[in-house]
Amino acid sequence: MKLYKGSLRSRIFLSMLLLVIGASILIAVVTIFQYREETQDYHRERLIRKETAIRENINYVLKTTTYPLETEKIPLIFKDKIYEIKDIHKLELYLYDLEGHLLKSSKASLVKDTSHIKMSKKALEGLRNSTTNSYVEEFEENGQDYRSSYSFITDRHFKPLAILNLPYIEDDRFINMELKENLKRLGYAYLFMLMIAIALAYFLSKYITRSLNTIRQKITETRLDKRNKKIIIDDTSEEITALISAYNGMIDELEISAAQLATNEREAAWREMAKQVAHEIKNPLTPMRLTVQSFQRKFDPNDPDIEQKMNEFSDSLIQQIDTMGSIASAFSTYAQMPAQQDETLDVVNITKLALDIFTEEYIYFFTEEKEIIAKFDRTQLIRVVTNLIKNSIQAIEQHQPENPKIDVRVFSQKDMVVITVKDNGLGVLDENKDKVFEPKFTTKSSGMGLGLAMVKKIVNNYGGDITFDSVEGKGTTFKVIFPK
Repeated sequence: MKLYKGSLRSRIFLSMLLLVIGASILIAVVTIFQYREETQDYHRERLIRKETAIRENINYVLKTTTYPLETEKIPLIFKDKIYEIKDIHKLELYLYDLEGHLLKSSKASLVKDTSHIKMSKKALEGLRNSTTNSYVEEFEENGQDYRSSYSFITDRHFKPLAILNLPYIEDDRFINMELKENLKRLGYAYLFMLMIAIALAYFLSKYITRSLNTIRQKITETRLDKRNKKIIIDDTSEEITALISAYNGMIDELEISAAQLATNEREAAWREMAKQVAHEIKNPLTPMRLTVQSFQRKFDPNDPDIEQKMNEFSDSLIQQIDTMGSIASAFSTYAQMPAQQDETLDVVNITKLALDIFTEEYIYFFTEEKEIIAKFDRTQLIRVVTNLIKNSIQAIEQHQPENPKIDVRVFSQKDMVVITVKDNGLGVLDENKDKVFEPKFTTKSSGMGLGLAMVKKIVNNYGGDITFDSVEGKGTTFKVIFPK
């Protein structure tokens, strides 16, 4: 499974090697099998040739003998002739009667009476049941393979006189030597082919995967928010060329889709912003209208308290107008942040200055370092801290704990500056945790819901991040981290 999941280059390389090795093993097995078959055929045919020649000699002896052609006379007929036949054909031969008792042998023996020596029952039964009047017995003795042929000797009327037995030793030394030489030559040839296959597999896999690696790198670098380059590779295979064409076509479609998506997002954002502005402006307009209408109905120039009522009416309108102004300022601030004025400043000192505008006695400041130097816009850093403090104050006011507390800490983590603001206020509901940094999201009855979104935007612009941990009813901890 690991091999299957390996790189394409490795699989091509190993496949070619396995193909050559497998082919060499298969050829070697086939060669050995073929040699064995040829050896069997060689020994079988050689024994048949020997048997045919010897039988011709025996028939000639039977024709020229002066003894009666009877089984009992066989030892006399072949008394000396059997040794001549042996010397001519270089093969031992044995003559048995029809019951399997030895009559005459070309092998010298110290025992004169050999009638007690009998051929095997298996050979005798095999010969009697044979339709060809011959039987070949194969056996092994002392690690040597033997073939022993049995056939009938007949007179001129084809009457069986005796049984001829020719033992044959299968000498495979020459054939085995030839087989080893052949396998050795094949081994050299396939070793040479294996070296060629290794070189070919290496360069072929490198050629194929080079284009694929280029395509993989381009696909990895493909982004929706930037202009992507097309792949231009010459001299590639038809399949790779088709893949490159498909990728380049996808890049064209992706650019069109990205432009359309950006346009749609901008339009949707402006529509949403317009709806929000309209909604927030309508909120103070309604009480302003009601106040004016009520003043018109109750206006009496002769009323002795007319001056006080005029002041109340003016204060109410001014308050609603200020609300509308704050709405406009909030949207303006979120939509376009002031240009960053980066300066080298002491984060500890700036955080203290940001806390000085608050009069709440439950705000505590902690730091383990006298100064932490970083590059940041002074105004925007103050805005980050004040927004987080305001958010914590409002959470405490909503929850009203017995001992309200806001802990502000400033410390370093390696090359980063960390500011944490922890309160024991209302906390954030689980269903609202994903929306905390979204524009216009708020759980308060007043405000635009843009403060935390603005804080996140400022921190992100400086390569930092803001996160929070919150438990409903127990409080929230905001953590701001940015590079020094």
